[in-house]
Amino acid sequence: MLYLFIAGSTLRSQRAVANMMRMCDEAAISADRLKIIDIFEQPALAKTEQIVAVPTLVRKLPEPVRLFIGDLADREEIMAAIGPQSWGAGG
Repeated sequence: MLYLFIAGSTLRSQRAVANMMRMCDEAAISADRLKIIDIFEQPALAKTEQIVAVPTLVRKLPEPVRLFIGDLADREEIMAAIGPQSWGAGG
């Protein structure tokens, strides 16, 4: 499961969502593998997850947990770092 923490509709958040959606399309990731969380709508979850900057992409499994902060523009590096096991059957 991948979690993308964003802050409303800021430009950086919009870019991160667009870049993540492109990665999902490229790797044939099903929508249920990605959860987009707006910290303005769910501040308690951001606090629980100790999110201190947004946008932040979090991959929890397989361990170790991986964090990517920013607009996720370097898609190739992120996809390689996350690993194919995170992308599910399609990737």
